[in-house]
Amino acid sequence: MADPALGVLTAMITPAVLISGAGTLLLSTSNRLGRSTDRVRTLTTRFKLLMGPQGQAEPLAAEEKRLILEQLPRLTRRTRYLHRAMQAFYLSVALLVGTSILIGAQGLSTLSTGALPVILSVVGASMLAYGALLLSFESTLSSQTTRREMRFLEELGQHYAEQVKGEGP
Repeated sequence: MADPALGVLTAMITPAVLISGAGTLLLSTSNRLGRSTDRVRTLTTRFKLLMGPQGQAEPLAAEEKRLILEQLPRLTRRTRYLHRAMQAFYLSVALLVGTSILIGAQGLSTLSTGALPVILSVVGASMLAYGALLLSFESTLSSQTTRREMRFLEELGQHYAEQVKGEGP
């Protein structure tokens, strides 16, 4: 006959798989949030330079300033999505840990938790899905920003190519 404690431990480990996934998503999201913050700081520094006399003389300075001003609202939305995703992942971890604790408590005592562990695990898994959806929205914004920046770099490259042609032999 199977040991009842082993069944309890097996049931407690099941949410741990989701907790591990949430932890990986938290780490990734935290890194993405850091990169987004760094990007805002870089754009701010670049914008300040472009506003000065030396920056005004740079080719396509006005276009680059417009590009930076276009990017800031997207970066703000990206940061909001990342923050909300992190909140969802942390809540998911808390709910899934709560699920494991309730399963263990029920196995160690005569406490009847009813459907509460199942409800907590469903809500916890739902928070994982919600966070992943937010990351999808954030990566779409990131991709749009990158494509716009690449178009600007192509324009800048054309500008320099025309200058090089004009300097010909």
